[in-house]
Amino acid sequence: MENSTKAAQKMAEKIIDNMGTVILGKKEAIVLAVIALTTKGHLLIEDAPGVGKTMLARSLAKSIDCTFKRIQFTPDMLPGDITGVSVYNQKTADFEFRPGPIMAQIVLADEINRATPKVQSALLECMEEGQVTVDGVTHQIPPPFHILATQNPIEYEGTFPLPETQLDRFLLRISLGYPSPADEITIMEKQQYTHPIEQLSPVANAADVLTLQQAVKAIYVDDLVKQYIVALVAATRHNPMIHLGASPRGALGLFRTAQAYALIQGRDFVLPDDVKILAKPVLAHRIIVHSSDSQDKDGKVTIDELLETVPVPGTFAKAKR
Repeated sequence: MENSTKAAQKMAEKIIDNMGTVILGKKEAIVLAVIALTTKGHLLIEDAPGVGKTMLARSLAKSIDCTFKRIQFTPDMLPGDITGVSVYNQKTADFEFRPGPIMAQIVLADEINRATPKVQSALLECMEEGQVTVDGVTHQIPPPFHILATQNPIEYEGTFPLPETQLDRFLLRISLGYPSPADEITIMEKQQYTHPIEQLSPVANAADVLTLQQAVKAIYVDDLVKQYIVALVAATRHNPMIHLGASPRGALGLFRTAQAYALIQGRDFVLPDDVKILAKPVLAHRIIVHSSDSQDKDGKVTIDELLETVPVPGTFAKAKR
């Protein structure tokens, strides 16, 4: 058990370090991206244009040698532009399935909130079931299937906010932020003649990712830690500041991501601190805060407050201020 955990950790570290040669100074975001991949989840990246969201997706796909497709969402898109369509073949007198860009192992759904809700909903079956149904025929998407969706902040013009059902399908929501001055200088120097993504070589393959996904499931989670996860999620449902709390899918997401984080840290067991580290990226986008009670539009401040009040196993809760 210990040897398999160490081997899985080394593989995850190789992927993280390889991506770090392209995405500078953002190791935390890279780690979360790898966590989403190894837990069979999907990643939502919300940030301003030009901070490296696309490069994060491309560097991940190249690092694990998987097929990669990019979907640029626009208001005039149709669901068939994503899933594919059936086309009549005059020679065979039959309909043939022409796969859409979703039929890839790593998919970048770029600026997803620029598409209409009808197009956004076309991703639901793909994200949950790993398959596409066109004209009554189901087509399996090749594993490991992973979506990295990007969206501009909601305040930007021409955007359609993702509905709660769609947000709940994303395991993690992260932001990259702007680089530090030193990192920004390094970025300019590295891209003077060519982009580092062009020289990026794979350090793993699809089979390695599937092995990592199995290794994550074997990480031990104590009953007290499970109770802590459930208590955090339950607190989002009974807080007067929160209009809509996290679903059971949120609890399962916190459970799985904590396992993956523990594995990356080289442990075969989960600590309560792992849960606390992942609470915001897993839960913040799954809650709706009362606008009249708080200016916490993205839910992160509210999750921080819950982490202060919900008791960690073996400790007492801090009093509310």
